[in-house]
Amino acid sequence: MYADPGIIRKILTQDGDTWAVVGLSSNRSRAAYRVAEVLQRFGKRIVPVHPKAETVHGEQGYPSLDAIPFPVDVVDVFVNSDLAGTVADEAAAIGAKAVWFQLGVVDEAAYERTRAAGLDMVMDRCPAIEIPSLR
Repeated sequence: MYADPGIIRKILTQDGDTWAVVGLSSNRSRAAYRVAEVLQRFGKRIVPVHPKAETVHGEQGYPSLDAIPFPVDVVDVFVNSDLAGTVADEAAAIGAKAVWFQLGVVDEAAYERTRAAGLDMVMDRCPAIEIPSLR
């Protein structure tokens, strides 16, 4: 239910190419760093969102979703499950089309709120694992 193959395909191929990656920093040992790199390789524009607002993979970072001065299509969430619901709510507030909770990030109430707000959502999956099979 939380990783519907049709929704996965739609997010990765139709919902847009600008991905805000929440929790992305310049720390090369973190999963967010590697996943953002894969997304870029598949033509996605990544937007680092982290309190440090670092430039990562050549893209300017921002301290929060609402600080990004242009539209975001997908919000990819690399924060723990306790914080993820707030990020999903912020994604809806900025007009994103979809929210993607990474492996291990689960918040069923946030999933229901996000879907009720009209956004596509995937939970507990990794786009870097999913996207190569779609090309």
